[in-house]
Amino acid sequence: MRKYNMIKKFGFLAVTVFSFGFLLACGELGNVDQGRVIEFDKEKGVVTLIRDFKADPMNPDYDHLPPYVYEIPKDPSEIGALPKAGKRMKLDKEKKQIVIFDTATQNFKTIDYNLISQAEKVASEDPRGYDAAAEKAKIFPMIDREKKAITIYSKRQKILTTFSVPDEYFALPDDTWDSGDEVRIYYKEEGKARRFMNLSKTDIFKK
Repeated sequence: MRKYNMIKKFGFLAVTVFSFGFLLACGELGNVDQGRVIEFDKEKGVVTLIRDFKADPMNPDYDHLPPYVYEIPKDPSEIGALPKAGKRMKLDKEKKQIVIFDTATQNFKTIDYNLISQAEKVASEDPRGYDAAAEKAKIFPMIDREKKAITIYSKRQKILTTFSVPDEYFALPDDTWDSGDEVRIYYKEEGKARRFMNLSKTDIFKK
């Protein structure tokens, strides 16, 4: 476990150093923002995120409002992988609660759920979450509205959870139960990103 934590910390440090290198390449230092994407308009090139005030990959803090909106760079070389949006902010397995960003109220909402099943220590390439034949991760969340069951996978927590919620929540869009990508933005002018990095889809160990 200690070795795993050291690897995670090294990975986060390496990404941070890599991002700082971006800033030096731009000349005068600007500002860096980081958070989880809740909305992404590809046509307009606009991303909306909930800021992470801790910047701790194992213990993020997504409970600050209002959301922040940025125009992503027009130059493709200044953009990493395009982000996936999601409204799930937190999965609390102890309290059996999920915190979502509610688009209608523009606020957070805590939802109590009834646990159906839960598996822990589920690695990203575990057969329960990975399709070996297709060589790609299975698509979550899995929502069965007839059986009133939702299955989500938290890569950070390594938890595969199936649960049920009150009927009215099944009318919400599927991305309500999904976590958006974590991104880092370098900017000088408020609301306009000069560089955009998708931390969730960046493999710093890939050669």
